[in-house]
Amino acid sequence: MSDQVRERRTRRRLYAAAAVLTLIAALIGAGYPVYVRPQVDSLRHADAVLVLGGEGVDRYAYGLDLARRGYASTVLFSNPYGEDTDIDEVREPCHTPQQGFTLICFAPDPPTTLGEGRQLRALANARGWHTVIVVTMRPHLSRARYILEQCFGGALIMEPSPGDISPWYWAWSYAYQSAGYVRAFIDPGC
Repeated sequence: MSDQVRERRTRRRLYAAAAVLTLIAALIGAGYPVYVRPQVDSLRHADAVLVLGGEGVDRYAYGLDLARRGYASTVLFSNPYGEDTDIDEVREPCHTPQQGFTLICFAPDPPTTLGEGRQLRALANARGWHTVIVVTMRPHLSRARYILEQCFGGALIMEPSPGDISPWYWAWSYAYQSAGYVRAFIDPGC
């Protein structure tokens, strides 16, 4: 193989690597305001607190804490894991009487944000709710808002759950939430 051919191959590889790195940087840049710095609403009194299911169990305790602090008289726990879950932060409160507020535990159908939105719509219609605080992890806030707004006509107060997110989980969240957005755009509505 001649030096000229090797040089061309090396140049092509460098251009391809530069293109890939540029694409990755563009995706990270585009996702930053959506996943890392999504719109977070000021907490205020609401009819209910909806704790969405998924990774990170800190959100369940936080939802209960919001009710104890007087932000709502009802807390909804989405439990996509099913009744037999071994996650104590989900199972225990659902089987323990709460004081000062009502706790409603449900398994969304389907076990996704869309299923949670459908359950929210049904409960809000039955109970006359107009404002709901939604607790989920920060990378999920924007997509959850997008989906839940299609199901619930009232005001959503989007609140990130506490807890640190590892760099690897941020990377996973970018990919997972982006795929979720694609699915939500392809199949819009509630």
